[in-house]
Amino acid sequence: MRIVVLVKEAPDTYGERFLDLETGLADRNKSDRVLDEIVERALEYAISYAEKHEGTEVVALSMATEDATASVRKALAMGADRAVLISDGALVGADVTLTAEVLAAALTHIGYDLVIAGDQSTDGAGGVVPAALSELLDIPQITKLTTIELDDKAVSGTRVIDRVTLKLRAELPAIVSVTERFPDARFPNFKGIMAAKKKPFEVLSVADLGADIDVLAKPRAIMTEISAKPPRAAGVKIVDEGDAGNQLAEFLKKNQLV
Repeated sequence: MRIVVLVKEAPDTYGERFLDLETGLADRNKSDRVLDEIVERALEYAISYAEKHEGTEVVALSMATEDATASVRKALAMGADRAVLISDGALVGADVTLTAEVLAAALTHIGYDLVIAGDQSTDGAGGVVPAALSELLDIPQITKLTTIELDDKAVSGTRVIDRVTLKLRAELPAIVSVTERFPDARFPNFKGIMAAKKKPFEVLSVADLGADIDVLAKPRAIMTEISAKPPRAAGVKIVDEGDAGNQLAEFLKKNQLV
C-alpha cells in the first residue's frame, strides 16, 4: 500500500500575511512559513495507518520552491517514509489548474494506491485541487471527510453536511480530502527529526516528470486588480443613555447584519 499525502507550505495563520502588490502573490518572505495545518492532519492519519499496517509506505508530495524544503522535511520528521518536492521556476504563481496538472503528473510518476489531501489550503482556499486530480487521473474522489476507513481494496469515510451525515466508499486507487475535524497532528520528536535527515528527499522539475504540460498555456487565471489592505477603521462606540438597544439595532440594520 502506498499512500501519497499532498503537503503544502503556507504562511503561518497566527501571524500577519502580506501580498506582493506587484505580482499579487503571497509575499512568503514577510511571514513565517509552515506546513499547512490541514495537511498535517492528513499526514497524521496516513502515518498512524502505516504504523499499524506493515508494508505501507507514506510519501509526502509538494509543489513549491526549494525554499519550502524545511517545511516539507517536517513531514519526514513526523513519520513519512520519503518526500518528493516539485520545484520549477516556471511554476511560480501557478493557479489551481496548473497545480493540479503538475501534481497529477507527479502522482503518476510516483505511483499510488491512495492520495490524501486537505479539503482546502489556508492561503489559496481554492478547495478544488482534489476534485481536479480525480478528473485528471480518472480515479474516484471522496472529499471533505471527517473519518477514513481503509483496507486493501477500498477507502470509505464520513462526510457531514449541515444536518446530514453521509457514508461514502470508493475502490482503490482513489483520492480523499479531509477536514479540520480530523485529529491534531503529532509533534516531531528528536528521534524523528534526526531520522528525517537520512530519509529520501527527491527534488524534481516539470521536465523530470516526463509529462506534456504547457506551463505557459493561457488563459489560466487572470488577475484584474491588486490593492493594499485598507487601514482598520475605528469602531463605533455606543454609550448607554437609555437607548443603547435602539442604537445597537440601528447599527446592525445599517450594516446589513440582521
